[in-house]
Amino acid sequence: MTDITIIGTGNMARGLAVRALAAGKNVQLLAHEDKSKADALAAELGGQVATGVLGDTVTGSIVMPAVYFDAAKDIVSRYGESLEGKVYVDITNPVDFSTFEGLSVRADSSAAEELQKITPAKVVKAFNTAFAATLGAGEVDGQQLDVLIAGDDESAVASVSGFASAAGLTPIVVGPLRRARQLEQAGFLNILLSANEQLPQFQWNSALRFIPAA
Repeated sequence: MTDITIIGTGNMARGLAVRALAAGKNVQLLAHEDKSKADALAAELGGQVATGVLGDTVTGSIVMPAVYFDAAKDIVSRYGESLEGKVYVDITNPVDFSTFEGLSVRADSSAAEELQKITPAKVVKAFNTAFAATLGAGEVDGQQLDVLIAGDDESAVASVSGFASAAGLTPIVVGPLRRARQLEQAGFLNILLSANEQLPQFQWNSALRFIPAA
Protein backbone atom coordinates (compact mmCIF):
# COMPACT_ATOMS: atom_id res chain seq x y z
CA MET A 1 0.00 0.00 0.00
CA THR A 2 1.19 3.48 -0.84
CA ASP A 3 0.75 6.44 1.48
CA ILE A 4 -1.18 8.77 -0.82
CA THR A 5 -3.17 8.30 -4.02
CA ILE A 6 -3.53 11.40 -6.19
CA ILE A 7 -6.02 11.28 -9.03
CA GLY A 8 -5.28 13.63 -11.91
CA THR A 9 -2.22 14.95 -13.67
CA GLY A 10 -2.92 18.68 -13.82
CA ASN A 11 -1.42 21.55 -11.88
CA MET A 12 -3.10 20.79 -8.56
CA ALA A 13 -2.10 17.13 -8.83
CA ARG A 14 1.46 18.27 -9.42
CA GLY A 15 1.40 20.59 -6.42
CA LEU A 16 -0.02 17.92 -4.13
CA ALA A 17 2.50 15.38 -5.36
CA VAL A 18 5.39 17.77 -4.74
CA ARG A 19 4.18 18.25 -1.15
CA ALA A 20 3.69 14.52 -0.67
CA LEU A 21 7.22 13.75 -1.83
CA ALA A 22 8.57 16.58 0.34
CA ALA A 23 6.85 14.84 3.26
CA GLY A 24 8.68 11.61 2.44
CA LYS A 25 5.52 9.84 1.28
CA ASN A 26 5.26 7.35 -1.53
CA VAL A 27 2.63 8.25 -4.07
CA GLN A 28 0.26 6.52 -6.44
CA LEU A 29 -0.59 8.83 -9.35
CA LEU A 30 -3.64 7.92 -11.44
CA ALA A 31 -4.34 9.67 -14.76
CA HIS A 32 -7.91 10.06 -15.94
CA GLU A 33 -7.42 8.01 -19.11
CA ASP A 34 -3.92 8.42 -20.52
CA LYS A 35 -1.36 6.65 -18.34
CA SER A 36 1.46 8.30 -20.28
CA LYS A 37 0.51 11.61 -18.62
CA ALA A 38 0.96 10.05 -15.20
CA ASP A 39 4.23 8.48 -16.31
CA ALA A 40 5.53 11.81 -17.60
CA LEU A 41 4.64 13.65 -14.40
CA ALA A 42 6.13 10.89 -12.26
CA ALA A 43 9.39 11.05 -14.23
CA GLU A 44 9.51 14.80 -13.75
CA LEU A 45 8.82 14.55 -10.01
CA GLY A 46 11.18 11.69 -9.18
CA GLY A 47 10.77 9.96 -5.84
CA GLN A 48 8.53 7.04 -4.99
CA VAL A 49 5.69 7.46 -7.50
CA ALA A 50 3.70 4.56 -8.95
CA THR A 51 1.43 5.31 -11.90
CA GLY A 52 -1.83 4.06 -13.34
CA VAL A 53 -5.20 5.20 -14.62
CA LEU A 54 -8.56 5.94 -13.07
CA GLY A 55 -10.24 2.61 -12.37
CA ASP A 56 -7.08 0.93 -11.10
CA THR A 57 -7.14 -0.21 -7.50
CA VAL A 58 -6.55 2.70 -5.12
CA THR A 59 -3.61 1.73 -2.92
CA GLY A 60 -3.16 4.90 -0.85
CA SER A 61 -4.56 5.20 2.64
CA ILE A 62 -5.16 8.88 1.84
CA VAL A 63 -6.94 9.59 -1.46
CA MET A 64 -6.67 13.07 -2.96
CA PRO A 65 -8.51 13.56 -6.27
CA ALA A 66 -7.27 16.77 -7.90
CA VAL A 67 -10.45 17.24 -9.92
CA TYR A 68 -13.56 19.40 -10.11
CA PHE A 69 -16.60 18.61 -7.96
CA ASP A 70 -18.61 16.82 -10.67
CA ALA A 71 -15.62 14.62 -11.47
CA ALA A 72 -15.16 13.92 -7.76
CA LYS A 73 -18.74 12.63 -7.56
CA ASP A 74 -18.04 10.32 -10.48
CA ILE A 75 -14.86 9.04 -8.81
CA VAL A 76 -16.49 8.12 -5.50
CA SER A 77 -19.35 6.47 -7.39
CA ARG A 78 -16.92 4.47 -9.51
CA TYR A 79 -14.91 3.19 -6.56
CA GLY A 80 -17.91 2.65 -4.30
CA GLU A 81 -17.34 0.45 -1.27
CA SER A 82 -13.64 -0.02 -2.08
CA LEU A 83 -12.98 3.38 -0.49
CA GLU A 84 -14.22 2.22 2.91
CA GLY A 85 -11.64 2.85 5.60
CA LYS A 86 -9.70 5.33 3.48
CA VAL A 87 -9.33 9.05 4.09
CA TYR A 88 -10.76 11.01 1.17
CA VAL A 89 -9.46 14.59 0.94
CA ASP A 90 -11.86 16.88 -0.90
CA ILE A 91 -9.95 19.83 -2.36
CA THR A 92 -12.77 21.14 -4.55
CA ASN A 93 -14.38 24.55 -4.73
CA PRO A 94 -17.79 23.86 -6.30
CA VAL A 95 -18.01 27.13 -8.21
CA ASP A 96 -21.13 27.69 -10.32
CA PHE A 97 -19.31 28.39 -13.56
CA SER A 98 -22.55 29.29 -15.38
CA THR A 99 -22.77 32.52 -13.39
CA PHE A 100 -19.46 32.76 -11.50
CA GLU A 101 -21.51 34.40 -8.75
CA GLY A 102 -21.55 31.65 -6.14
CA LEU A 103 -21.29 27.94 -5.45
CA SER A 104 -23.25 25.13 -7.06
CA VAL A 105 -24.20 23.49 -3.75
CA ARG A 106 -26.94 24.57 -1.36
CA ALA A 107 -26.06 27.11 1.33
CA ASP A 108 -26.78 24.50 4.01
CA SER A 109 -24.29 22.02 2.53
CA SER A 110 -20.89 21.80 0.86
CA ALA A 111 -19.11 19.71 -1.74
CA ALA A 112 -17.42 17.77 1.04
CA GLU A 113 -20.71 17.00 2.79
CA GLU A 114 -22.33 15.95 -0.48
CA LEU A 115 -19.43 13.59 -1.19
CA GLN A 116 -19.68 12.12 2.30
CA LYS A 117 -23.28 11.17 1.55
CA ILE A 118 -22.19 8.90 -1.30
CA THR A 119 -18.93 7.37 -0.11
CA PRO A 120 -17.97 5.16 2.84
CA ALA A 121 -14.57 6.88 2.97
CA LYS A 122 -13.82 9.36 5.74
CA VAL A 123 -14.12 12.71 3.96
CA VAL A 124 -11.89 15.57 5.07
CA LYS A 125 -11.94 19.04 3.52
CA ALA A 126 -8.46 20.49 2.95
CA PHE A 127 -6.21 22.26 0.44
CA ASN A 128 -9.11 24.02 -1.31
CA THR A 129 -7.82 27.47 -0.34
CA ALA A 130 -4.36 26.87 -1.86
CA PHE A 131 -3.39 27.37 -5.49
CA ALA A 132 -1.29 24.89 -7.44
CA ALA A 133 1.81 27.07 -7.82
CA THR A 134 1.85 27.99 -4.15
CA LEU A 135 1.51 24.33 -3.17
CA GLY A 136 4.49 23.46 -5.30
CA ALA A 137 6.54 26.14 -3.59
CA GLY A 138 5.09 25.44 -0.15
CA GLU A 139 5.06 29.15 0.64
CA VAL A 140 4.16 32.64 -0.54
CA ASP A 141 6.60 35.50 -0.06
CA GLY A 142 8.46 33.54 2.58
CA GLN A 143 5.26 32.70 4.47
CA GLN A 144 4.47 29.02 5.04
CA LEU A 145 1.12 27.98 3.60
CA ASP A 146 -1.81 27.36 5.91
CA VAL A 147 -3.87 24.24 5.26
CA LEU A 148 -7.39 24.69 6.62
CA ILE A 149 -8.88 21.33 7.56
CA ALA A 150 -12.45 20.26 8.40
CA GLY A 151 -13.71 16.79 9.19
CA ASP A 152 -15.89 14.70 11.47
CA ASP A 153 -13.54 11.75 11.96
CA GLU A 154 -10.73 12.61 14.40
CA SER A 155 -8.30 9.99 13.09
CA ALA A 156 -8.86 11.09 9.48
CA VAL A 157 -8.35 14.75 10.40
CA ALA A 158 -5.18 13.81 12.30
CA SER A 159 -3.87 11.95 9.24
CA VAL A 160 -4.37 14.94 6.96
CA SER A 161 -2.98 17.33 9.56
CA GLY A 162 0.09 15.14 10.02
CA PHE A 163 0.63 14.99 6.26
CA ALA A 164 0.38 18.78 5.92
CA SER A 165 2.87 19.31 8.73
CA ALA A 166 5.32 16.78 7.30
CA ALA A 167 4.99 18.53 3.93
CA GLY A 168 6.24 21.80 5.41
CA LEU A 169 2.82 23.43 5.69
CA THR A 170 0.83 24.75 8.65
CA PRO A 171 -2.29 22.67 9.40
CA ILE A 172 -5.20 24.48 11.06
CA VAL A 173 -8.17 22.31 12.04
CA VAL A 174 -11.23 24.56 11.80
CA GLY A 175 -13.88 22.13 13.02
CA PRO A 176 -16.33 19.48 11.79
CA LEU A 177 -17.06 18.72 8.17
CA ARG A 178 -19.85 21.31 8.01
CA ARG A 179 -17.15 23.99 8.32
CA ALA A 180 -16.33 23.03 4.73
CA ARG A 181 -19.13 25.45 3.80
CA GLN A 182 -17.04 28.36 5.02
CA LEU A 183 -13.84 26.95 3.53
CA GLU A 184 -15.43 26.64 0.10
CA GLN A 185 -16.67 30.23 0.24
CA ALA A 186 -13.16 31.30 1.25
CA GLY A 187 -11.72 29.33 -1.63
CA PHE A 188 -14.17 30.98 -4.01
CA LEU A 189 -13.16 34.42 -2.75
CA ASN A 190 -9.51 33.60 -3.37
CA ILE A 191 -10.42 32.53 -6.92
CA LEU A 192 -12.36 35.75 -7.50
CA LEU A 193 -9.36 37.84 -6.46
CA SER A 194 -7.05 36.02 -8.85
CA ALA A 195 -9.55 36.03 -11.72
CA ASN A 196 -9.84 39.82 -11.48
CA GLU A 197 -7.36 41.36 -13.91
CA GLN A 198 -7.77 44.70 -12.15
CA LEU A 199 -5.99 43.19 -9.14
CA PRO A 200 -2.61 42.24 -10.63
CA GLN A 201 -1.17 41.48 -7.19
CA PHE A 202 -3.56 38.52 -6.92
CA GLN A 203 -2.88 36.34 -9.94
CA TRP A 204 -3.00 32.73 -8.70
CA ASN A 205 0.05 33.37 -6.53
CA SER A 206 -1.57 34.50 -3.28
CA ALA A 207 -2.61 32.56 -0.19
CA LEU A 208 -4.88 32.83 2.82
CA ARG A 209 -2.81 33.11 5.99
CA PHE A 210 -3.94 33.22 9.62
CA ILE A 211 -1.34 34.80 11.87
CA PRO A 212 -1.78 34.04 15.58
CA ALA A 213 -1.05 36.66 18.17
CA ALA A 214 2.42 36.46 19.70
